Amino acid sequence: MTVTTDQTATPPAIPLRTQSLAVVTAGFGQNIVLTTVSTFILVYLLQYAGISTAGLAVVTIIITVSKIIDAILDPVMGSIIDMTRTRWGKLRPYILFSAAPVALLSGLLFTIPDIAEPLKLVYFGVCYMLWSLAYTVCDVPFWGLIGSAFTDPAARTRVIGMVRAFGAIALGLATLGMPWLARLLSFGPETTSAGWSLAVFITSILGMSVFLLAFFFTRERQTTAASTGLTMRQLLSTLVHNTPLLMVLLGSVLGFGRFIVQAGGAVFVVIAYGDEGTFTLVGAAIILGMVISSFTTPLLLRRMSARTLVVVSTLIAAVLYAAMYVVGYSNLVAILVFIFLTGLTLGIFLVTQATMIADSVDDAERRLGVRNDGISFAGLTFASKIMNALAVLVFGVFVVIAGYEAGVDVTESMQNTVFAAITLVPAASCLISVIPFLFYRVGAPAASVTPE
Repeated sequence: MTVTTDQTATPPAIPLRTQSLAVVTAGFGQNIVLTTVSTFILVYLLQYAGISTAGLAVVTIIITVSKIIDAILDPVMGSIIDMTRTRWGKLRPYILFSAAPVALLSGLLFTIPDIAEPLKLVYFGVCYMLWSLAYTVCDVPFWGLIGSAFTDPAARTRVIGMVRAFGAIALGLATLGMPWLARLLSFGPETTSAGWSLAVFITSILGMSVFLLAFFFTRERQTTAASTGLTMRQLLSTLVHNTPLLMVLLGSVLGFGRFIVQAGGAVFVVIAYGDEGTFTLVGAAIILGMVISSFTTPLLLRRMSARTLVVVSTLIAAVLYAAMYVVGYSNLVAILVFIFLTGLTLGIFLVTQATMIADSVDDAERRLGVRNDGISFAGLTFASKIMNALAVLVFGVFVVIAGYEAGVDVTESMQNTVFAAITLVPAASCLISVIPFLFYRVGAPAASVTPE
């Protein structure tokens, strides 16, 4: 999409504090919607939409295929953004026009009509595919906007930290609050399908309305580098020459083990403790650690480089995961302490990862004369989706190896196997992921890239 309009007018300046508040609040609204859909869709389908166990297998296939397509579309979306030229910039238009579809489709996912199950699955499949596409259109430019709007690296890092922190807070609020809201809006003694539908529609409309603050109260940076209306040749050439970005993405994917606790924690606590409610404590420990470290990481980055911080924190994470395995799972309090500490390292990683990508975009602009926020930050969302997919896949393999399924007698061997999945695998993954980060360098001499 390339729209040619008058580029000579200078948009009115917006104070840095206003832009920061708008972006952080927008990210909070967006995360409320994402958490609601990703956390409760299976619960809704099974308990309120009447989807059978066999139907759930189809739902799993739909979600898996959609996530694969979604990950592939991230760099495509990033390229489209960088090839866009409008009077609002190249990032903000997609934030404006994606908010309503995300809100509408989120509500429709929780409004399965009372029809035959095959038709329910078709309805869900169409809505989920469209929702995934719409969310990609809103998410990629949002992260690109953070890199573009804040030219001062220190200010940008503070904003990234706050976006990550309030994203974790949104996760906690949605996880705890949505079941209560659905019950309240059911207007009866029991939670109903209609109650969930109304709760998600209200939450999604409010969340994506807040998300629009990122359009109305931010401005993309003005630069002399080639930034809008880029060609595919410019994008690919710049991407190949942006070694720091590639190292961050490779290190991130290799560190997928960081996400295994979130992916399989609920199953683990059922196997280890026989009570899925215990995962509320595990989730709270992770979220608390992430919130604290997200707020404090910008302070750490004043004292050391991003590369040093990500390497040191990742090595500490590897030690913590290995120590957790040695201590064992018999003492729940000890496990919660370890989970909290690994949550601290996860928050550091998430803030530093986005900061390093933003710095690599600035570095590429200086060296190559091209600023490609879109495709670069599409790499961030792409890597996150691949990490989540690998975490789910590897944990699933360990569950299969353990031989666990609902209704079987849980053995100590099962418990030990699944425990290894959430401890030893993340430890090894973190160790391996350090290698690419060691080769992260910004500030190299300017290079030339084939002009267009």
